[in-house]
Amino acid sequence: MTLIQTQPRPADACPVHRTAVEVMDATGPQVCDDMSVEVALAVMAAARTGRLVVCDQDEQRIGLVTRTALTAVRDSGACTDRVRLRDILATR
Repeated sequence: MTLIQTQPRPADACPVHRTAVEVMDATGPQVCDDMSVEVALAVMAAARTGRLVVCDQDEQRIGLVTRTALTAVRDSGACTDRVRLRDILATR
């Protein structure tokens, strides 16, 4: 058995107070911007995460989407199976 030593988190490590750059630098599930909203929600559920880092075809990080934002888009009347993550990022 290996002993793991942990360190306390600093008070400013709260994710609510993180900048967009810090969030973009965070590791996590990365998906392509041509993914549909429904597939992205399925990926989030499978990964048990509340956010996805969106990358372009060159694997450059271009944005971040949250479950709340994707659910709002899906539940709106304008959502079809053709709505892609890049469309959501473009409207912000």
